[in-house]
Amino acid sequence: MKTEPEYGDQAFRRKGLLGQTPEMTYGGALSFLRRSYSRDLQGADVVVSGLPYDSAVTYRSGARLGPRAIRAASVQLAELKSFPFGFQPFEHLAVVDYGDCFLDPHHPETIISTIEAHISQILAAGASPLTFGGDHFVTYPILRAIAKQHGPVALLHFDAHCDTWDDDGTRFDHGSMFLRAKREGLIDVTHSVQVGIRTYNDSDHGFRILTAPWVHREGIKRTVEEIYERVGNQKLYLSFDIDCLDPAFAPGTGTPVVGGLSTAQALGIVRSLGQLNLVGMDVVEVAPAYDLSEVTALAAATLAHDYLCLLAEKKGAVRAPIGLL
Repeated sequence: MKTEPEYGDQAFRRKGLLGQTPEMTYGGALSFLRRSYSRDLQGADVVVSGLPYDSAVTYRSGARLGPRAIRAASVQLAELKSFPFGFQPFEHLAVVDYGDCFLDPHHPETIISTIEAHISQILAAGASPLTFGGDHFVTYPILRAIAKQHGPVALLHFDAHCDTWDDDGTRFDHGSMFLRAKREGLIDVTHSVQVGIRTYNDSDHGFRILTAPWVHREGIKRTVEEIYERVGNQKLYLSFDIDCLDPAFAPGTGTPVVGGLSTAQALGIVRSLGQLNLVGMDVVEVAPAYDLSEVTALAAATLAHDYLCLLAEKKGAVRAPIGLL
């Protein structure tokens, strides 16, 4: 009798953390990019995990289902060598999918400490976190863990909103936590940049703000130059709120604002960040109930995928693009 080939369901069948084998895009276990599900972090360079929390939203809820949607949308990205890089990132970069952090919504007082401990465990294993929200408040406890490991870090924040409105130090609010992070010394705003902003605040609180109209007018190249000039050699945490994209490209989010970046603009910027000192990334605010044909989740998955390609380059992967770029 013919035996089943050693293909498919690599999320739990793969031996080791490197490499890629064939999967049915329409079947199989839905880990992110078909990486192994594991709580054993030994040898991992990057740990993917989800934070399914959305009780800090100010408008439409639903981002708690974001991690599931991003994983499902990643299936085609695991089929071929990565575009436009021209390499297979997992020949160089060891990535595991940790699953989702278990959060108790009935005891909100535990949320911050649970997320912080979750990220701290990943950092203690010598790995870098790639985290899927959830609403944007989850970045605050992530930064608490990051700062304990690395000290105050530069923040590269993609968003329609500044998320630095007044904060009383205790509120659960996805629109104020970066002001709290500044006040607590978790981020170094003198080296931090916000990209795509198109809502108003009376103060920039020291951030370098590249608004959406400015990015549209000046273009990807100038935006990247500004980011490099501002960040320099500082350790950098990247936080991408999917509502940075215009609702035409990312309808599946809780607080959509017109006039945002296109998916192509966002990818062009992120793909140019490989020379920066990256220490982690999150992609947040994907709310699949408002999505159309997975377009928002696919954008989120691709941004996270391309971030991993940047890290693979740091591990020795070499770009081999085909065609004019």
